[in-house]
Amino acid sequence: MTDDESEPRTDGSGTGIVPPDDETPTWRERKERTQGLSRLTYEYFERARREDQDLRQESDYVERDVLGFPAWPHETIRNLSIVSFFVGIIIFLAATLPPHLGGVADPSSTPSVIQPDWYLYWSFGLLKTNPLNPELAILGGQKLMSDSVFGVAVHGPIIGLIALVPFLNKGNARRPVEEPFWAALGVTGVLLSFTLTLLAQYNLFASQMPLVTTGMFFDLSFILPVVGGLLTYAVLKAMQEGYMYNLNRRYYRLRPPR
Repeated sequence: MTDDESEPRTDGSGTGIVPPDDETPTWRERKERTQGLSRLTYEYFERARREDQDLRQESDYVERDVLGFPAWPHETIRNLSIVSFFVGIIIFLAATLPPHLGGVADPSSTPSVIQPDWYLYWSFGLLKTNPLNPELAILGGQKLMSDSVFGVAVHGPIIGLIALVPFLNKGNARRPVEEPFWAALGVTGVLLSFTLTLLAQYNLFASQMPLVTTGMFFDLSFILPVVGGLLTYAVLKAMQEGYMYNLNRRYYRLRPPR
C-alpha cells in the first residue's frame, strides 16, 4: 500500500459518489440523471461536508472563521429538502387528524366569557388597567379619558419601547451576562406579558383564590416583573467577573470585553 492509498480521501473520488472538482457535472447533467432527487440530495450533502472539511483544514484562524456556501445550488437544495419534509408532515397531519369545527355559531347570542386569541392575552390585560387612569383635580376629580380609551392608549408606550430597543441597544453582546441591563429588561418584558395574561384571565379563576383580592392581584401583576428584572440584573452582574475571566477565558481572549 502506497502513502497515497493510506491517507483518507477527502475529494469524494474514493467513494464514487462525489467526483473531483474538475469533473463536477453541471446542473443540466445532474437533472438528466435517472437516479432522482434522493441521489442528488445525497451528493449535495457529501460535497458540502467535504468542502467544509477542506476549508477548516486550510484556514489560518482559530475557531473564528465564518464558513458559507453559495445559495445555488448548495443552500437551495438543502432548503428544498427541509421544506419538503415539513410540508409532507403537515399534509400527513392534516389528512389523518382533521380539525374539529364544533357547532354553528349563533350571531344573536353573546357568550358569557369573551377572550381573544392566546397571543393577544397581554393586550387584553392592558384593557383592564383602569385603576392606573389618573383623576385630575383641575377637572373636579374627573378622568381625562375614559377607562376604555386609557387601556388602548397604554399600548402606545409599550409598543414604542419595543420598537426603540434595536436603536437604543447598539452593542455587540451575544450573551445575557455581557449586557445585564438589557437582559434584565427582556426578562421584565416577558414576565409582564405573562402577568398581564393572568390579569386578563383573572375572572375565570378568581373564585379559586379567595385570599387574593382583585387589587392585590392587580398590584402583583406589575410588581413581580420589576422584581424579576432586578433579580436578573443582580445575578448577571455577580456572574460577570467569573464569566469573563474563568468560565469563558478562551472566548474573551479572541474577543476582549469592552
